[in-house]
Amino acid sequence: MKFVSLLALPLLALAPIQQAAAEQFTTEQLQHTAQIRQQAQNSELSWQLVESLTTEVGPRLPGTENDKKAVAWAKAQFERLGFDKVWLEKAHFPHWRRYHESGHILSPSKQPLHLTALGNSVSTAKDGLSAPIVLFETLAELQAAPAGSLAGKIAYVNYRMNRDIDGNGYGPAVKARSSGAVVAAQKGAIGYMMRSVSTSHHRFAHTGGSHYKEGVSKIPNVAIANPDADQIARLIALGEQVTVHINIQTEDLGQGESYNVIGEITGHSKPDEYVLLASHLDSWDLGTGALDDGAGVAITMAAAKHVAAVKRPQRSIRVVLFAAEELGLWGAKDYVKAHSDELDHIVAAAESDFGADVVYAFESNVHAQSLPIVRAIAEQLRPLDVTYIGANSARGGPDLIPFERAQSSPIFALHQDGTDYFDYHHTADDTLDKIEPHKLKQNTAAYAVFAYMAADAKDKIQAK
Repeated sequence: MKFVSLLALPLLALAPIQQAAAEQFTTEQLQHTAQIRQQAQNSELSWQLVESLTTEVGPRLPGTENDKKAVAWAKAQFERLGFDKVWLEKAHFPHWRRYHESGHILSPSKQPLHLTALGNSVSTAKDGLSAPIVLFETLAELQAAPAGSLAGKIAYVNYRMNRDIDGNGYGPAVKARSSGAVVAAQKGAIGYMMRSVSTSHHRFAHTGGSHYKEGVSKIPNVAIANPDADQIARLIALGEQVTVHINIQTEDLGQGESYNVIGEITGHSKPDEYVLLASHLDSWDLGTGALDDGAGVAITMAAAKHVAAVKRPQRSIRVVLFAAEELGLWGAKDYVKAHSDELDHIVAAAESDFGADVVYAFESNVHAQSLPIVRAIAEQLRPLDVTYIGANSARGGPDLIPFERAQSSPIFALHQDGTDYFDYHHTADDTLDKIEPHKLKQNTAAYAVFAYMAADAKDKIQAK
């Protein structure tokens, strides 16, 4: 992807940007923007929030006691920070629980296997499952296997995710996680195993959501750590028949209930229109959910607070901490249903759900007539070393997918550096020590500048 920096534009090219800023924002508003940016860069608030959430609550799998504690924590924090309105909205999801997971290679020699059950997986028998594996390098290769060819075997997809700043390898890799067990069962397999959706060399297995299909047998569904995946690949390359034993114990508890937790800074003249700052409150159960998505929770809450501390904007800023994102975006789906008649009140939506490394680029997906506002915001993000991408084709974070499908909201992306994000994503290693406080401050400042300017622009930002 090629980025065009405003720093590289000639002075004449900057003139329309400066004119757009003058048309949409007064000198006083730009001064407020600078104050908000500086306050966020100097504040410890976002660090204090993520430290509190990950330390006092910890992992937050939807439907668990910790999930309930997280909801109470978020409501109390919004109230403590002085948000004008704080409320809860119910969200429902398939309630799933993990109890035990273990595994090892049986032959050609007994070796430990570091694995994790994928979300929504059924259990093995109480004493586990032992079977030979058949390796496929891609999901497509598994799909091409003859019907019945995997009877009595475990299908294993060894797809290797690439490393990139924008995490573009995640989409192709996650397809094998989402639907691999269905395809394997259709070919007769009694179990499904895959290389973790990960760029890591550490011996941590990465969990994540998976799905079954009505009418297709549900088979146990696991991911293994990348070093173990390499070990299996080497054994198979030597011509060995590899047999493994896996034991996972899980439970489907039916429909679960949690809450989207919402805090709002109410606009002074157009309160019904609002900027939506999104993140998700839940996390997987292996780590403490610091990067995914404790950081996003802290960034969005703190950003709105910093705006309110300097200048209340014309429009509202609504921070939504969505429930049950990890199990399938359930909180976001329920929010869109509950607010279907007012989604056009959203003037800008952005989600922080990609860790805590620096925001390096800013991109919009709005009506062309609103691009002058976008460019004016981009100009105020430049002091944070954020580059403007002018393609106007941004895709928001996961929880914004239901909003994008509704085609009613202007979508923005504050692109974070994701080079190392998938080293820790969905693992026991997703812990607070992976967050660098100065980078968290830069994120918070970027979201605060964006939120204030989108909420206080002269004209309402329009959706495509």
